[in-house]
Amino acid sequence: MPVDRLLPSTEAADLIELTRDIADKELAPRVDAHERAETYPDGLFATLGAAGLLGLPYPEEFGGGGQPYEVYLQVLEELAARWAAVAVATSVHGLSCYPLATFGSREQQERWLPEALGGSLVGGYSLSEPHAGSDAAALTCRADAADGGYAVTGQKAWITHGGKADFYALFVRAPAGITCFHAPGAVEGLTFGAPEEKMGLHAIPTTAAFWDGAFLSADRRVGTEGQGLQIAFSALDSGRLGIAACATGLAQAALDTATAYANERTTFGRKIIDHQGLGFLLADMAAAVDSARATYLDAARRRDAGRPYGRQASVAKLVATDAAMKVTTDAVQVLGGYGYTRDFPVERYMREAKIMQIFEGTNQIQRLVISRSLAVEGA
Repeated sequence: MPVDRLLPSTEAADLIELTRDIADKELAPRVDAHERAETYPDGLFATLGAAGLLGLPYPEEFGGGGQPYEVYLQVLEELAARWAAVAVATSVHGLSCYPLATFGSREQQERWLPEALGGSLVGGYSLSEPHAGSDAAALTCRADAADGGYAVTGQKAWITHGGKADFYALFVRAPAGITCFHAPGAVEGLTFGAPEEKMGLHAIPTTAAFWDGAFLSADRRVGTEGQGLQIAFSALDSGRLGIAACATGLAQAALDTATAYANERTTFGRKIIDHQGLGFLLADMAAAVDSARATYLDAARRRDAGRPYGRQASVAKLVATDAAMKVTTDAVQVLGGYGYTRDFPVERYMREAKIMQIFEGTNQIQRLVISRSLAVEGA
Protein backbone atom coordinates (compact mmCIF):
# COMPACT_ATOMS: atom_id res chain seq x y z
CA MET A 1 0.00 0.00 0.00
CA PRO A 2 1.31 3.50 -0.83
CA VAL A 3 2.09 5.61 2.22
CA ASP A 4 -0.71 8.08 2.99
CA ARG A 5 1.26 11.33 3.11
CA LEU A 6 0.37 14.82 4.32
CA LEU A 7 1.99 17.05 1.70
CA PRO A 8 2.16 20.85 1.59
CA SER A 9 0.88 21.34 -1.96
CA THR A 10 -0.68 19.75 -5.01
CA GLU A 11 2.69 20.12 -6.74
CA ALA A 12 4.32 18.07 -4.00
CA ALA A 13 1.67 15.36 -4.33
CA ASP A 14 2.28 15.22 -8.08
CA LEU A 15 6.02 14.94 -7.44
CA ILE A 16 5.50 11.98 -5.12
CA GLU A 17 3.35 10.27 -7.74
CA LEU A 18 6.07 10.88 -10.36
CA THR A 19 8.68 9.45 -8.00
CA ARG A 20 6.59 6.35 -7.34
CA ASP A 21 6.08 5.81 -11.05
CA ILE A 22 9.81 6.09 -11.81
CA ALA A 23 10.74 3.96 -8.80
CA ASP A 24 8.32 1.21 -9.79
CA LYS A 25 9.41 1.20 -13.43
CA GLU A 26 13.15 1.91 -13.19
CA LEU A 27 14.29 0.79 -9.73
CA ALA A 28 12.13 -2.09 -8.55
CA PRO A 29 12.67 -4.30 -11.64
CA ARG A 30 16.47 -3.90 -11.49
CA VAL A 31 17.38 -3.94 -7.83
CA ASP A 32 17.70 -7.68 -7.20
CA ALA A 33 19.93 -8.38 -10.21
CA HIS A 34 22.31 -5.50 -9.51
CA GLU A 35 22.53 -6.10 -5.78
CA ARG A 36 23.27 -9.80 -6.25
CA ALA A 37 25.82 -9.26 -9.02
CA GLU A 38 27.26 -6.15 -7.33
CA THR A 39 27.06 -4.24 -10.61
CA TYR A 40 26.57 -0.51 -11.11
CA PRO A 41 23.21 0.62 -12.59
CA ASP A 42 24.55 2.56 -15.56
CA GLY A 43 22.23 5.28 -16.79
CA LEU A 44 19.93 5.19 -13.78
CA PHE A 45 21.12 8.46 -12.22
CA ALA A 46 20.81 10.17 -15.58
CA THR A 47 17.17 9.05 -15.59
CA LEU A 48 16.62 10.43 -12.09
CA GLY A 49 18.35 13.65 -13.08
CA ALA A 50 16.26 14.05 -16.23
CA ALA A 51 13.15 13.75 -14.05
CA GLY A 52 14.45 16.52 -11.80
CA LEU A 53 14.92 14.30 -8.73
CA LEU A 54 18.60 15.02 -8.03
CA GLY A 55 18.38 18.71 -7.15
CA LEU A 56 14.99 19.03 -5.49
CA PRO A 57 15.82 21.14 -2.39
CA TYR A 58 18.03 23.64 -4.21
CA PRO A 59 17.12 26.94 -5.93
CA GLU A 60 15.43 26.83 -9.31
CA GLU A 61 17.72 29.59 -10.60
CA PHE A 62 20.60 27.09 -10.57
CA GLY A 63 18.64 24.16 -11.94
CA GLY A 64 17.21 22.82 -8.70
CA GLY A 65 13.61 21.98 -7.91
CA GLY A 66 12.96 24.65 -5.29
CA GLN A 67 11.13 22.13 -3.10
CA PRO A 68 10.82 22.23 0.70
CA TYR A 69 13.09 19.80 2.49
CA GLU A 70 10.10 17.89 3.84
CA VAL A 71 9.09 17.07 0.25
CA TYR A 72 12.62 16.17 -0.85
CA LEU A 73 12.99 13.74 2.06
CA GLN A 74 9.73 12.00 1.21
CA VAL A 75 11.00 11.54 -2.34
CA LEU A 76 14.12 9.89 -0.88
CA GLU A 77 11.92 7.66 1.25
CA GLU A 78 9.98 6.50 -1.80
CA LEU A 79 13.23 5.70 -3.64
CA ALA A 80 14.62 3.83 -0.63
CA ALA A 81 11.52 1.67 -0.39
CA ARG A 82 12.49 0.25 -3.81
CA TRP A 83 16.29 0.45 -3.76
CA ALA A 84 18.16 1.64 -0.69
CA ALA A 85 21.57 1.93 -2.38
CA VAL A 86 20.23 4.29 -5.03
CA ALA A 87 18.39 6.39 -2.45
CA VAL A 88 21.52 6.69 -0.31
CA ALA A 89 23.59 7.71 -3.34
CA THR A 90 20.92 10.28 -4.24
CA SER A 91 21.10 11.67 -0.71
CA VAL A 92 24.90 11.80 -0.88
CA HIS A 93 24.68 13.61 -4.22
CA GLY A 94 22.49 16.23 -2.57
CA LEU A 95 24.98 16.45 0.29
CA SER A 96 27.85 16.98 -2.16
CA CYS A 97 26.03 19.98 -3.67
CA TYR A 98 25.42 21.59 -0.28
CA PRO A 99 28.82 23.29 0.26
CA LEU A 100 28.70 24.97 -3.13
CA ALA A 101 25.03 25.95 -2.83
CA THR A 102 25.40 27.31 0.69
CA PHE A 103 28.95 28.63 0.98
CA GLY A 104 30.11 28.99 -2.63
CA SER A 105 30.55 32.31 -4.40
CA ARG A 106 28.01 33.42 -6.96
CA GLU A 107 30.55 32.72 -9.69
CA GLN A 108 31.13 29.17 -8.43
CA GLN A 109 27.42 28.51 -8.15
CA GLU A 110 26.72 29.71 -11.68
CA ARG A 111 29.66 27.69 -13.02
CA TRP A 112 29.09 24.32 -11.36
CA LEU A 113 25.64 24.02 -9.81
CA PRO A 114 23.42 23.79 -12.92
CA GLU A 115 25.01 20.56 -14.17
CA ALA A 116 25.07 19.06 -10.68
CA LEU A 117 21.50 19.97 -9.81
CA GLY A 118 20.25 19.13 -13.28
CA GLY A 119 21.59 15.61 -12.90
CA SER A 120 24.08 15.53 -15.76
CA LEU A 121 26.85 15.25 -13.14
CA VAL A 122 26.78 13.08 -10.02
CA GLY A 123 28.65 14.04 -6.86
CA GLY A 124 30.34 12.33 -3.93
CA TYR A 125 31.16 13.49 -0.41
CA SER A 126 34.75 13.02 0.73
CA LEU A 127 35.17 13.82 4.42
CA SER A 128 36.18 10.59 6.20
CA GLU A 129 39.68 9.16 6.40
CA PRO A 130 40.91 5.76 7.59
CA HIS A 131 41.58 7.13 11.09
CA ALA A 132 39.17 10.08 11.05
CA GLY A 133 35.53 9.11 10.71
CA SER A 134 33.40 10.68 13.41
CA ASP A 135 36.39 12.81 14.50
CA ALA A 136 36.48 15.09 11.47
CA ALA A 137 38.86 17.50 13.18
CA ALA A 138 41.57 14.81 12.96
CA LEU A 139 41.90 14.92 9.16
CA THR A 140 45.45 14.51 7.86
CA CYS A 141 44.95 14.61 4.08
CA ARG A 142 46.48 17.98 3.26
CA ALA A 143 46.33 20.72 0.67
CA ASP A 144 49.71 22.46 0.43
CA ALA A 145 49.96 25.87 -1.18
CA ALA A 146 51.10 25.71 -4.80
CA ASP A 147 51.35 28.23 -7.60
CA GLY A 148 47.75 29.18 -8.44
CA GLY A 149 46.18 26.72 -6.03
CA TYR A 150 46.90 23.67 -3.90
CA ALA A 151 48.63 20.30 -4.13
CA VAL A 152 46.54 17.65 -2.36
CA THR A 153 48.24 14.67 -0.75
CA GLY A 154 46.76 11.94 1.44
CA GLN A 155 44.06 9.31 1.66
CA LYS A 156 40.29 9.61 1.99
CA ALA A 157 37.94 6.74 2.85
CA TRP A 158 34.37 5.48 2.65
CA ILE A 159 33.37 7.53 -0.39
CA THR A 160 29.94 6.65 -1.77
CA HIS A 161 30.16 6.70 -5.57
CA GLY A 162 33.95 6.70 -5.24
CA GLY A 163 35.54 6.44 -8.68
CA LYS A 164 32.14 6.95 -10.33
CA ALA A 165 31.28 10.51 -9.26
CA ASP A 166 31.96 13.45 -11.53
CA PHE A 167 32.92 15.71 -8.61
CA TYR A 168 33.53 15.54 -4.87
CA ALA A 169 32.94 17.82 -1.94
CA LEU A 170 36.45 17.33 -0.56
CA PHE A 171 37.62 18.28 2.94
CA VAL A 172 41.37 18.48 3.58
CA ARG A 173 43.80 20.27 5.85
CA ALA A 174 45.10 23.48 4.22
CA PRO A 175 47.68 25.87 5.77
CA ALA A 176 44.97 27.77 7.70
CA GLY A 177 43.00 24.69 8.75
CA ILE A 178 40.45 22.26 7.36
CA THR A 179 39.14 23.55 4.05
CA CYS A 180 36.47 22.52 1.55
CA PHE A 181 37.05 22.10 -2.19
CA HIS A 182 34.78 21.37 -5.13
CA ALA A 183 37.10 18.75 -6.58
CA PRO A 184 36.83 17.17 -10.05
CA GLY A 185 36.15 13.47 -10.31
CA ALA A 186 39.29 12.89 -12.37
CA VAL A 187 42.58 14.76 -12.11
CA GLU A 188 46.23 13.74 -12.45
CA GLY A 189 47.43 12.38 -9.13
CA LEU A 190 44.03 11.06 -8.00
CA THR A 191 43.35 7.32 -7.93
CA PHE A 192 40.75 5.14 -6.24
CA GLY A 193 40.97 1.82 -4.45
CA ALA A 194 38.90 -1.24 -5.25
CA PRO A 195 35.30 -1.06 -4.05
CA GLU A 196 34.85 -2.19 -0.46
CA GLU A 197 33.32 -5.64 -0.04
CA LYS A 198 30.29 -4.56 1.94
CA MET A 199 27.48 -6.34 3.76
CA GLY A 200 24.89 -4.48 1.70
CA LEU A 201 24.30 -1.59 -0.72
CA HIS A 202 26.28 -3.60 -3.26
CA ALA A 203 25.28 -1.80 -6.47
CA ILE A 204 26.88 1.54 -5.56
CA PRO A 205 30.66 1.44 -4.95
CA THR A 206 32.25 2.70 -1.76
CA THR A 207 35.97 3.31 -2.14
CA ALA A 208 39.06 5.00 -0.79
CA ALA A 209 40.73 7.84 -2.71
CA PHE A 210 44.46 8.43 -2.95
CA TRP A 211 45.71 11.95 -3.61
CA ASP A 212 49.35 12.16 -4.71
CA GLY A 213 50.14 15.82 -5.16
CA ALA A 214 47.05 16.38 -7.32
CA PHE A 215 46.62 20.03 -8.24
CA LEU A 216 43.41 21.90 -7.43
CA SER A 217 43.14 25.49 -8.65
CA ALA A 218 42.33 28.16 -6.08
CA ASP A 219 38.93 28.81 -7.65
CA ARG A 220 37.83 25.35 -6.50
CA ARG A 221 38.13 26.30 -2.84
CA VAL A 222 34.67 26.72 -1.29
CA GLY A 223 34.55 29.34 1.43
CA THR A 224 37.72 30.48 3.14
CA GLU A 225 40.69 28.46 4.31
CA GLY A 226 39.90 26.98 7.71
CA GLN A 227 36.12 27.10 7.19
CA GLY A 228 35.86 23.43 6.27
CA LEU A 229 34.59 22.06 9.57
CA GLN A 230 31.84 24.66 9.72
CA ILE A 231 30.77 23.68 6.20
CA ALA A 232 31.03 19.94 6.88
CA PHE A 233 29.05 20.01 10.12
CA SER A 234 26.39 22.24 8.59
CA ALA A 235 26.06 19.85 5.66
CA LEU A 236 25.86 16.82 7.93
CA ASP A 237 22.74 18.12 9.68
CA SER A 238 21.01 17.99 6.30
CA GLY A 239 22.70 14.70 5.37
CA ARG A 240 21.49 13.02 8.55
CA LEU A 241 17.94 13.82 7.57
CA GLY A 242 18.56 12.22 4.18
CA ILE A 243 19.71 9.01 5.84
CA ALA A 244 16.75 9.12 8.24
CA ALA A 245 14.42 9.28 5.25
CA CYS A 246 16.24 6.42 3.51
CA ALA A 247 16.05 4.31 6.66
CA THR A 248 12.33 5.00 6.95
CA GLY A 249 11.76 3.92 3.36
CA LEU A 250 13.71 0.73 3.93
CA ALA A 251 11.72 -0.01 7.09
CA GLN A 252 8.47 0.67 5.23
CA ALA A 253 9.45 -1.82 2.53
CA ALA A 254 10.19 -4.45 5.18
CA LEU A 255 6.87 -3.78 6.90
CA ASP A 256 4.98 -4.03 3.60
CA THR A 257 6.63 -7.33 2.71
CA ALA A 258 6.02 -8.80 6.16
CA THR A 259 2.40 -7.65 6.23
CA ALA A 260 1.66 -9.08 2.80
CA TYR A 261 3.23 -12.41 3.79
CA ALA A 262 1.34 -12.50 7.10
CA ASN A 263 -1.94 -11.97 5.24
CA GLU A 264 -1.22 -14.87 2.88
CA ARG A 265 0.49 -17.47 5.07
CA THR A 266 -1.81 -19.69 7.13
CA THR A 267 -1.14 -21.88 10.16
CA PHE A 268 -3.56 -23.75 12.39
CA GLY A 269 -6.40 -22.85 10.05
CA ARG A 270 -6.00 -19.08 9.93
CA LYS A 271 -3.77 -16.32 8.60
CA ILE A 272 -0.69 -15.82 10.73
CA ILE A 273 -1.51 -12.11 11.12
CA ASP A 274 -4.58 -13.25 13.08
CA HIS A 275 -2.37 -14.88 15.71
CA GLN A 276 -2.03 -12.23 18.39
CA GLY A 277 1.67 -12.77 18.98
CA LEU A 278 2.52 -12.05 15.37
CA GLY A 279 -0.12 -9.37 14.93
CA PHE A 280 1.36 -7.44 17.84
CA LEU A 281 4.84 -7.76 16.33
CA LEU A 282 3.58 -6.20 13.10
CA ALA A 283 1.83 -3.48 15.08
CA ASP A 284 5.11 -2.58 16.79
CA MET A 285 6.82 -2.50 13.39
CA ALA A 286 4.17 -0.13 12.03
CA ALA A 287 4.48 2.12 15.08
CA ALA A 288 8.26 2.26 14.62
CA VAL A 289 7.96 3.23 10.95
CA ASP A 290 5.37 5.93 11.66
CA SER A 291 7.50 7.31 14.51
CA ALA A 292 10.59 7.41 12.32
CA ARG A 293 8.72 9.33 9.62
CA ALA A 294 7.35 11.79 12.16
CA THR A 295 10.79 12.59 13.58
CA TYR A 296 12.42 13.33 10.23
CA LEU A 297 9.46 15.41 9.07
CA ASP A 298 9.54 17.48 12.25
CA ALA A 299 13.23 18.25 11.73
CA ALA A 300 12.69 19.00 8.03
CA ARG A 301 9.85 21.40 8.74
CA ARG A 302 12.05 23.23 11.24
CA ARG A 303 14.74 23.48 8.58
CA ASP A 304 12.23 24.80 6.05
CA ALA A 305 11.04 27.39 8.57
CA GLY A 306 14.59 28.62 9.17
CA ARG A 307 14.63 27.38 12.75
CA PRO A 308 17.50 25.48 14.42
CA TYR A 309 17.19 21.77 13.69
CA GLY A 310 20.56 20.20 14.53
CA ARG A 311 19.35 18.31 17.57
CA GLN A 312 16.18 17.23 15.78
CA ALA A 313 18.28 15.97 12.85
CA SER A 314 20.29 13.80 15.23
CA VAL A 315 17.11 12.54 16.88
CA ALA A 316 15.65 11.68 13.48
CA LYS A 317 18.78 9.87 12.34
CA LEU A 318 18.97 7.94 15.62
CA VAL A 319 15.28 7.00 15.77
CA ALA A 320 14.84 6.17 12.09
CA THR A 321 17.95 4.05 11.67
CA ASP A 322 17.43 2.14 14.92
CA ALA A 323 13.84 1.56 13.78
CA ALA A 324 15.04 0.30 10.40
CA MET A 325 17.38 -2.19 12.04
CA LYS A 326 14.65 -3.54 14.31
CA VAL A 327 11.87 -3.55 11.71
CA THR A 328 13.96 -5.32 9.07
CA THR A 329 15.11 -7.91 11.61
CA ASP A 330 11.53 -8.49 12.73
CA ALA A 331 10.46 -8.83 9.09
CA VAL A 332 12.86 -11.74 8.71
CA GLN A 333 11.27 -13.27 11.81
CA VAL A 334 7.76 -12.87 10.40
CA LEU A 335 8.76 -14.75 7.26
CA GLY A 336 10.50 -17.46 9.28
CA GLY A 337 12.84 -19.69 7.30
CA TYR A 338 11.81 -18.01 4.06
CA GLY A 339 12.99 -14.69 5.45
CA TYR A 340 16.48 -16.10 5.74
CA THR A 341 16.61 -16.94 2.05
CA ARG A 342 17.09 -14.75 -1.00
CA ASP A 343 13.68 -15.77 -2.29
CA PHE A 344 12.36 -12.76 -0.39
CA PRO A 345 13.99 -9.31 -0.04
CA VAL A 346 13.83 -9.00 3.75
CA GLU A 347 17.27 -10.54 4.30
CA ARG A 348 18.70 -7.81 2.04
CA TYR A 349 16.75 -5.16 3.88
CA MET A 350 18.26 -6.34 7.17
CA ARG A 351 21.78 -6.20 5.77
CA GLU A 352 21.20 -2.75 4.31
CA ALA A 353 19.75 -1.37 7.54
CA LYS A 354 22.92 -1.95 9.54
CA ILE A 355 25.03 0.64 7.74
CA MET A 356 22.42 3.30 8.36
CA GLN A 357 23.24 3.18 12.06
CA ILE A 358 26.86 3.90 11.15
CA PHE A 359 27.30 6.47 8.35
CA GLU A 360 26.58 10.20 8.58
CA GLY A 361 27.76 9.90 12.19
CA THR A 362 27.25 6.71 14.17
CA ASN A 363 24.21 6.53 16.41
CA GLN A 364 26.53 6.83 19.38
CA ILE A 365 27.66 10.18 17.97
CA GLN A 366 24.00 11.19 17.57
CA ARG A 367 23.45 10.50 21.25
CA LEU A 368 26.49 12.64 22.03
CA VAL A 369 25.11 15.51 19.93
CA ILE A 370 21.71 15.24 21.62
CA SER A 371 23.13 15.06 25.14
CA ARG A 372 25.39 18.06 24.54
CA SER A 373 22.45 20.09 23.27
CA LEU A 374 20.57 19.22 26.44
CA ALA A 375 23.53 20.34 28.55
CA VAL A 376 23.56 23.71 26.77
CA GLU A 377 19.80 24.14 27.15
CA GLY A 378 19.95 23.29 30.85
CA ALA A 379 22.88 25.59 31.64
